[in-house]
This record gives sequence, C-alpha cells and structure tokens, in this order.
Amino acid sequence: MRMMKTVSPQMACLALLCAPALLVWTQTVVAQAAGSSFDGNWTTSMACEAHGQMSAYKWDFPSVIKDGNFHGMHSQPDTAGYLEINGPIGADGTAKLSAKGWVSQSQAHGIFALKGNNYDYIIHAQFTANSGTGTRDKGVGILGRTCTFSFTKQTDTNTPPPASTAAPVPQ
Repeated sequence: MRMMKTVSPQMACLALLCAPALLVWTQTVVAQAAGSSFDGNWTTSMACEAHGQMSAYKWDFPSVIKDGNFHGMHSQPDTAGYLEINGPIGADGTAKLSAKGWVSQSQAHGIFALKGNNYDYIIHAQFTANSGTGTRDKGVGILGRTCTFSFTKQTDTNTPPPASTAAPVPQ
C-alpha cells in the first residue's frame, strides 16, 4: 500500500500564489513566440513644429515591429539627422518609445544652446492593427518642441518601406 504525504498549509498557499504568476509568464512567452498583431513593416512620419529659432521639419522613414518591439531609424548613426526609435508595444497598443539622435549644429543660442550633439526623448504612442499616433514628451518644456508621429503599417509585404526622406536637421 502506498502512503500519501500531506501538503503543509504554507506549501498550498505558495502554490496558489505562484499559479497566477506562472500563468502570466506562460502567456507572455507564448505571445512573444507567436509574435505580435503589430508585427510587420511600418512607415513612420515625424513632424516637428518650429521652436524659437529652430525651423520646422518633417521626416518619413521605415520602421519594423518584430515580436512586439518597435525599431525605426532615420539616417545613420553619428551623421546629421540621425534618429533611432526603439521600444516595446503592449498588447493593447500602448507604447513608451525611446528616441535618440544626433544634431550636426544647433540654431539655439545662449542658455538654450545644446551642449554636445546628442539628444534623446520619450514618445508616447498608441497603435492599432494598421496605424498609430504618438507625441514627443516635452519633459520640462525648456528645450522641447512639439513633435507628432504617425505610423502606417505596410499591407503589401513585398513592398519595402520607403527610404528615409531628406529634410532639415532637427535641433
């Protein structure tokens, strides 16, 4: 005859507490393995308003969402007009994307002149199956300018996203 061991109340409680966490973890792994409903080639359009002595500009550049992670890049690292955007997109389409770039020269003066050539900011975005919108976080608002983003999913997978368009270098 086989003897059964009894489970202590502490072990039973631990099992009940761990079960939901294990379920969430499993769903996350399965979702990542299956990709995201947002996965595919996208076109990012970015428009920044004039701010002080800095002129307005607009860029269109290719982006990709793979396994729910956004990646877009305008120009090449360490060149004028370089911008790279990265970040995860939630299952509900919300995203907090990180943008970093390089400025070749600044038109700002005095205390508003940028020290060095690098800049970075956060983009608050919302995606749907085929499109999305976003805005640049202005931070403290001293150096920030208003920038808006629109994202369009490419429906023909045989057509590559458009190449980056040339435009004035941002400040």
